[in-house]
Amino acid sequence: MYMLLQVAILKKEKYMFEEFKGTGIPIPTPKKPSGDFLKKLPKIALIVVIVLVLLAAVASSWYTVNDKEQAVVTTFGKVTDITDAGFHFKLPFGIQKVEKVNVNVYQKLELGYRSVGSADNFDIIESETKMITGDYNIVDVEFFVEYKVSDPEKYLYGSYDPETILRNLLQSQVRNVVGSEAVDAVLTTGKESIQMRVKELVSEILQEYDIGLTLVDVKIQDSDPPTDEVTEAFKAVETAKQQAETVRNEARAYQNAQLPQAEAKADELLRNAEYLKQKRINEATEQVAMFEAMYKEYSQNPGITRSRMYYEAISEALPDVKVYIDTSGENGVQKVLPLESFTQGDVTTTAPEKGEE
Repeated sequence: MYMLLQVAILKKEKYMFEEFKGTGIPIPTPKKPSGDFLKKLPKIALIVVIVLVLLAAVASSWYTVNDKEQAVVTTFGKVTDITDAGFHFKLPFGIQKVEKVNVNVYQKLELGYRSVGSADNFDIIESETKMITGDYNIVDVEFFVEYKVSDPEKYLYGSYDPETILRNLLQSQVRNVVGSEAVDAVLTTGKESIQMRVKELVSEILQEYDIGLTLVDVKIQDSDPPTDEVTEAFKAVETAKQQAETVRNEARAYQNAQLPQAEAKADELLRNAEYLKQKRINEATEQVAMFEAMYKEYSQNPGITRSRMYYEAISEALPDVKVYIDTSGENGVQKVLPLESFTQGDVTTTAPEKGEE
C-alpha cells in the first residue's frame, strides 16, 4: 500500500511538470515527501483499510425479512435459525448466510400449459395435456394447482428441486385418476370428483415425501377432445345417449301403462283357475259321497241295488229311447227291447204272455 501511494504521488508531479513546461510560467520545484509523512503513511493506509472493513462488516451484518417471508440462517453451511418478518443481525464475511423464502404466498403450478405474460396468453404443452380415459378415449386435460411453502428449511435443503417433484407427482396422479374415469365424466359431470381425488392423493404423497410443500387446491383449467373429428364424434355419442335415454323413458311409460292391465288379466285367470279347481273338488266330493251311499245300499240289498244300477245305466246310455223290460224270459232272463224305434205314433206294446207266439 505504501509503495502504491508513493508511485501515485510521483506520477502526479511528473504530469504537472510536463503540463507547465514551455509556457513561461514558473514551475514550482516538486518537494519530496518529508520523512515524517512517509513514516505516517503506512498507519494512515492501515486505518483506511480498517475503516473500510468495519463498514463492510456493518453493512453485511443486518438483513430484513418482509411479512410474506421467512429467512433460513446457516452458519458455516449448517441451519442454525429460522427468522420471521423484521430487522435481524447476522455474522458478517460469509460466516452466516441468509436464504429468504416466500411462505405466506400461494404459488401456482401449471400442468398442460404455461402462461405467457397475461392470463389470456399461454402455450399448450401437448406432452402433458394428452391423457387416456378409462374407456380408452383420448382427452386434452389442463390442470393447475396452488401450493405454499410450509417448511422453509425442508423446502431449501430437503430435496433438490421441490417444484419439479410436485409437477411430476401431479402429472402421474392426474393420469391415474383420469385413466379410471369415463370420457363423459372427464369432459362434463365428473370434474369436481376428479379434482378432489387428485388433491387427496397428491397431499398424501407430499406428506410422505416431506419436502416442505403443502397443496392448497387443484383445478381443471380445461378438458376437451383432442381434435375436431373427435369432438364431433363425442357430440354424436352424447346425442345417441340422449336418444337412448328418451327411448328408455318411453319404454318405462309403456310398461307402467300396460303392467296394470296385464296384472288384472293374470289375476282374472288365477281366479278362474281357482274356481275350476274348487268346482272339480266339489264334483269329486259329491261323487265320492254318492258312491259311498250306493255302496251302503248295495251291502244291504245287493240284488235290488244291482238292478237299479243296471236300469240307470241303460237310461243314461239311451236317453232318447223308451225302453221296455220283458221279465217273462226263460230262466228269469230279462230282455231289453228298444221298441220305440220300430213303432210309429202312439203304440203301446206289452210283453207277450208266457206260451204265446
